[in-house]
Amino acid sequence: MRLEGSIAIVTGVSHDHGIGTAICRKLASQGADIFFTHWESKNNWAVNFQDEIIKEYRVRCGNTEIDLSQPIAPFKILDMVTHQMGIPTILVNNAAHSTSDGYMKLDAKTLDDHYAVNMRATFLLSVEFARRFKQQKKLGGRIINLTSGQALGPMTNELAYVATKGAISAFTLSLSAELAPLGITVNAINPGPTDTGWMTAEIKKHLTPKFLSGRIGLPEDAARLVSFLASEEAQWITGQIINSEGGFLRA
Repeated sequence: MRLEGSIAIVTGVSHDHGIGTAICRKLASQGADIFFTHWESKNNWAVNFQDEIIKEYRVRCGNTEIDLSQPIAPFKILDMVTHQMGIPTILVNNAAHSTSDGYMKLDAKTLDDHYAVNMRATFLLSVEFARRFKQQKKLGGRIINLTSGQALGPMTNELAYVATKGAISAFTLSLSAELAPLGITVNAINPGPTDTGWMTAEIKKHLTPKFLSGRIGLPEDAARLVSFLASEEAQWITGQIINSEGGFLRA
C-alpha cells in the first residue's frame, strides 16, 4: 500500500482535527507528496501543518488558501500543483459547505452556496484532473470523494447539503465508467458521524449508543480507507459508494 511517487491533492484541510488533515497525514505516511487546500484557517495553521508534513514524513508538501466557490478555483489548484510538484495522481474531494436550513429557511442563495462548493468544485476538479492525467498517459489515477450517506436516511434541516452531497454519489458512479479505460478509479466514502471537533458532550452521548462498534467515528477511520483506495491494492474497485460507519444505526 505504499504510495511513493504519488502526488495527492486534498481539499478542505483547515484545522487540526478534520478528516482532511487526517487524510494528509495518512497519505504522507505512505510516501505520497501532498498538496492541500484550505479556506480561512487561523493563526498560520496551514504553514505550520505544511512544515509538520515535510519534517515528519519527509515528503514534499504545498498548500493554498482558495475559495472553492469561485468557478476558476479548480483550474488554479491544478495549475499550482502541476507547476510545483508535477501531474497529480490522487485527488481527494474532501471540502464541503454546510449550513442548517430546513424547508422554512431554504432559499436560492443557500442552494447556490452549497452547489458552488459541494458540486461544481468537486465536479470540475475531477474532470480537469482526468483530462490532464490522460494527456500525460499516466496509469493508476485515483479520485476519492467524500459524501455523507444521504441514501441511507434523512438529514433534517440540511436540505441544501443533502441534495448537493447526494449528487456527488450519482456523479461518482457515472464518472467511474468514463474513466475506467484510462486506469482512473472513482469512488466515494461516507464516513458516518465523525468527531472532528463539532460534537458537543450532549451529541456524543446521544450518538455513541448508535455505533455498534462502541465508539464514535474518528478522522483517522476515514483516512485509512482513503489510503487503501489510493493504493494499487484497490485498483479493481471503482464506482463504489462505501459506507464506512462502524455499524452506525439510524433507526
